[in-house]
Amino acid sequence: MRSFRRTAAIAGGVAVAALTLAACSTPAEEDSTSAASGIPQIVASTDVYGDIASQVAGDLADVTSIITGASQDPHSYEATARDQLAFSEADIVIENGGGYDDFVDTMLDSADNDDAVLLNAAEISGYDQEPAEGEFNEHMWYDFPTMEKVADELAAALAEEDAEHSDEYRSNADDFLASLQTLEATEADLESQYQGTGVAITEPVPLYMLEASGLVNETPGEFSEAIEEGTDVSPAVLNETLQLFSTGAVEVLAYNEQTTGPETEQLKAAAEEAGVAVISVTETLPDGQDYLSWMTGNLDALTDALA
Repeated sequence: MRSFRRTAAIAGGVAVAALTLAACSTPAEEDSTSAASGIPQIVASTDVYGDIASQVAGDLADVTSIITGASQDPHSYEATARDQLAFSEADIVIENGGGYDDFVDTMLDSADNDDAVLLNAAEISGYDQEPAEGEFNEHMWYDFPTMEKVADELAAALAEEDAEHSDEYRSNADDFLASLQTLEATEADLESQYQGTGVAITEPVPLYMLEASGLVNETPGEFSEAIEEGTDVSPAVLNETLQLFSTGAVEVLAYNEQTTGPETEQLKAAAEEAGVAVISVTETLPDGQDYLSWMTGNLDALTDALA
C-alpha cells in the first residue's frame, strides 16, 4: 500500500477548504497566545523547514510546522482552521515550492496576509530558472547549497522583523551553515572515491545528494516518474529497471520508504537478491531527529553502502 498518494488536481479542493476553514475559526483560536507574544511568527510547510527555522531563530521566534508526520503528503494536504490562523498571523512563511507544497500559497492568499515574507526554496535555489532535461526535482532539502541560501535569507528576514536580535540570528545561521559545509565535505569525499558509480532510485527524493556525491542515476525516468505520480509502470519499463541489478549496473538502491508499492517492492527484492546495498530515504523528518542528524545519517548509510 502506498503511504503517499500523488494527486494532480488538488489546488481547487484546497482553495475551497481554505475558504471554508477561514469562516469557521473559533474565537478561542483567534485569541492566539503565540501571536500575542510579540516575537516573530514563522510558519513552515513541513517539519523539515520548521527544524531549519528553529535552528536559525533559536528561542527568539515561534515556529509552526504544518506537515509534521510521515503519513501526511504535502501534495494533497488538506489544511485545518488552525493552519489558517497560523498563516494569518505569520511574519515569515517558508515553503519548498516547485509544486511540492502548493497548499501554502493557497492558504496564505486565503489568509489575506500580504505582510508575511515568503521564502520559497525552489526559487531561492535558482534551479527552476536553469534549463534542464526532464522534470524539475522538487526535493530541495536534499540539496545542501540551497539550504544554505534558505538559512541566509531566513536570518536576514528575522533581522528585519527583530533588529534587536539580528546578531543572534546571524550567529545561529552561521553555525547551521558550518554544519551543512561538513555534510558537503562528506559528499565531496564520496565523489572523489566513487565518481561515476551507478545507483538506482525508486523516486527522485535523494537525487541532489546522490549527484553531489558523484553518483549516476541509472534508473529509467519512466519508472521513477510513474512511482512519484502514482501511475502504473509498464512491464517493459519495470523489466528494464530490474535488469539494473542482474547486470551489475548499479551499486546502491535508494528506496523511499514513504512511497511503496508492488513495483518498488520488486526492485528492493531484486537488489537484495543481487547483493546490491539498499538504503532507505524519507521525505519528512524521522521521529526523534533534527535536520542535521537526519542528513548525517543518510550520508553515513550511503557511505557504508558504497564501501
